[in-house]
This record gives sequence, structure tokens and C-alpha cells, in this order.
Amino acid sequence: MDLDAYSAAHREEWDRLAELARRRVLSGKQSDELIERYQAGAAQLSAIKTAAGSTVQGDRLSVALSRARLRFTGAGAGVLSQLPRFFVLQLPAALYRLRWITLGVAVVTFVVAGLYAAWAFSNPQVLANFGSDAQLRQLANEDFVDYYSENPAASFTGLVWTNNAWIAAQCIAFGILGVYVPYIVLQNAQNLGVSAAVMFAYDKGDVFFLYIAPHGMLELTAIFVAAAGGLRIFWAWIAPGTRTRGQALAQDGRALFTVAIGLVFVLFISGVIEGFVTPAPWPWPVKIGIGALALAAFLAYMLVAGRRAIRSGETGDLDEFEAGSSRIYAG
Repeated sequence: MDLDAYSAAHREEWDRLAELARRRVLSGKQSDELIERYQAGAAQLSAIKTAAGSTVQGDRLSVALSRARLRFTGAGAGVLSQLPRFFVLQLPAALYRLRWITLGVAVVTFVVAGLYAAWAFSNPQVLANFGSDAQLRQLANEDFVDYYSENPAASFTGLVWTNNAWIAAQCIAFGILGVYVPYIVLQNAQNLGVSAAVMFAYDKGDVFFLYIAPHGMLELTAIFVAAAGGLRIFWAWIAPGTRTRGQALAQDGRALFTVAIGLVFVLFISGVIEGFVTPAPWPWPVKIGIGALALAAFLAYMLVAGRRAIRSGETGDLDEFEAGSSRIYAG
């Protein structure tokens, strides 16, 4: 191959390729031309390397091809640069899509917990199944309160955070099974109802609510969201709509992975409140007020910010977080 003659014959094509690759905005026609010239240039570069190996002409063409490839494949943005979009758009959008299922899970939990509490409280024989009178009295008078202060606040925070995050992750991961989420919801409701019944039976109902309220408002809401996510992935499998089951599971699964990541942070906040605020010797209005503010902030994030994100076209699909930031813009 006469490399100089070959380069001269294709110089205008390579210059045009480099020009298109440098342009910030491309029309649809120019985008098509860029792809065509990229394909031709790739074949020409292969011919040069086969015939002459590494050359100045080949290196220049290679640079132009690399720039062109970035225009239609996208250059991945750094993870840190995409974090603001994740928290401002993707996470609230994914949470917003679960709002009604979350409400349904919350209603079912509180109704079932109330029924358990009423049943156990009105039947001493039922309470006796959970322990002797001495054991239940010990729980109501000492153990229930001591639970929040028997370990250092920092280690207790880490313990409840990891435990609750694990429960939330299981709800989402195993939600497709259909039976796991209802089992977790009913078990949680039963534990809540029985604990309330024991505390009320020994005239400690006020203690129950005072110690549950500061952290429980946000913690329970996060678990409700996780359960809603698991139910949604199950429903995507049962009723995918116009999508195939594979498409439905993939799309909703990516969005729910977004939720799982977000709940790690939410449950960390509830864990901090449970470890440092609930057992603190502060006035109860202050402690409950902190919990109420945390819940209000989360609901505003989920409902207000989530609604805005959905209206802007956000889907909450984590796959978009991994997409590159460079695109070919149609003029």
C-alpha cells in the first residue's frame, strides 16, 4: 500500500469525520453521516494497520474515530457527578410510584396490629402464651425501656440499622415469591400488637407509645415502602400489562433497586434516632417532635419531590443512572 496516496485519497473523509465529531449539536442527518463515516473510517484504519502497522496517519484517524464513537455511544459520567440526579430525581420518583401500595401496607399493618392487641389484651389466656406473669411484668416494667439503653448508642444504632436494612432488602429481593412480603407484614403487625397488649395489660401503654414514637414513625414507614416494593415486583410478574414478563421484571426491578439503596439511608436516620434520641433524657415532646420532623421530611421527599420528578419524565429506573451523559442531540 502507498500510504501517502491512500491518505491523500481519503483525507477529505477523515477531515469531515473529525469535524462532525467535534460539533456540539448534530442534526438527524448529520448524526447518520457521522455513523456512516465512522464505519468507513474504522475499515480504513484496519487496512492501514494491516499494511503499515502503527503510523502517524493511522494514529490521527484513530483519535477521530474515538471522538466519533463517544458521540453515539455516550461517555460515562463519574458516579459522584450523577449522585445529585439520583437523590433529586430518580429516588423520589421511584418512591412516588409506590405511594399507594405503601399506604395499603400501612393500613393493613395497623389494622392487624390493632386486632392482635385487642384480642391479646382482652384474653389473659392469650397473653399467658407469651410468658408467665413475672416475665411479662418484667418486660413491661423494665425490659421494654432498658432495650434502648442497654448498649452504647453508637453500637445500638448500627445494630438496628443493619437489622432493619436487611429486612427491607429481603422484602424487595424476595417480593417476587408473593408470600414472603405478606408474611413479613403480618409478623411485624403481630409483634407490634402483642407488645402493645402486654404494655397496656400492665398499665404501661403510655410508655409503649412514648418509646415507639420517636424512631418508629420513620422506621415503620421505611419498612412499609420496602414491603410495597416487594409487592410491586410480584405484581409485575403476575400482571405485566403490555410488557413481557421479562421486561416488566427488569424495569420494575431496576427501579426497586433504586428504592433499596435509598432505604439504606432512611433506615440509618431512623437508627440514629432510635439509638441517640429515644433513650435520651429529653422532654418527650422534643423527642417525638424530632421523629415527626424526620417523617414529615421523608413524606415530603417521597410525595412532593417525587411528584415533580415524575412530571419531569423521570421513571426511577436505576439503569438511567448508569447511562452516559454524552448524547447526539437532534437539532
